Amino acid sequence: MSSPTPSLLIDQREGVLTLTLNRPDVLNSFNREMAAALHAALADAASDSAVRAIVLTGAGRGFCAGQDLAEALPQDDGPMPDIGEIVRSCYNPIIRAIRTIEKPVLCAVNGIAAGAGANLAFACDLTIAADDVSFVESFAKLGLIPDTSGTFFVPRLVGTQRATGMFFLAEKLPALKAKEWGLIWDVAPKAELMATVQAMAASMATQATRGFGLTKRAMLTSFSNTLDEQLEVEAQAMHEAGRTADYEEGVRAFLDKRAPIYRGA
Repeated sequence: MSSPTPSLLIDQREGVLTLTLNRPDVLNSFNREMAAALHAALADAASDSAVRAIVLTGAGRGFCAGQDLAEALPQDDGPMPDIGEIVRSCYNPIIRAIRTIEKPVLCAVNGIAAGAGANLAFACDLTIAADDVSFVESFAKLGLIPDTSGTFFVPRLVGTQRATGMFFLAEKLPALKAKEWGLIWDVAPKAELMATVQAMAASMATQATRGFGLTKRAMLTSFSNTLDEQLEVEAQAMHEAGRTADYEEGVRAFLDKRAPIYRGA
């Protein structure tokens, strides 16, 4: 596992890796250090067989307020930083890691999620928010466009009208409405959020996580495939799943009338 940094807290126990964004004084807004640390932790988790599920959350009263603007402003009267380069080097690798890691990534949104922070939450496999949380696509207030996969996932989750309203109006969207619209999986009382998400992650960590990974891969390819292409993706993924040790264990457990013991392989 990657070395912890002050900006990212890493905790691993009983198959669950918890990654906590830890810049609470700036509502966990991203700087390059925190982005690099999060990407490194996800990359390590992808190849660590002891990690079966991942939880992403934030320290303090916010989940993530997006980009730390201190790194997006000119330094010493120099030129404006290339924001596109920041997106390419900081945010895009994180989203690719979340979507391609063959393990479930759960997000516990403990406080405000704005800009890249909102889209980071929407890109996770299952997102649960505290009941007092709001999401805001704040980019329009700065003359920018949604990044961190916002223009990819949000229209697919809620449709173009609602996505356009979120992007253009930049208004706060309460967690309950985000759930109603299908942006997130569930809402929990604030005091119960982490216990709820950790219990879900712990349960998923004992299941056939290799199958979760194949399902993630198949769903992602469905966005650009024809029906015939997607049917073949399903057949190929089922071929792979049918050759796993977990599938064999599941069948044996069913025949033996006992609970299966999955290894994620």
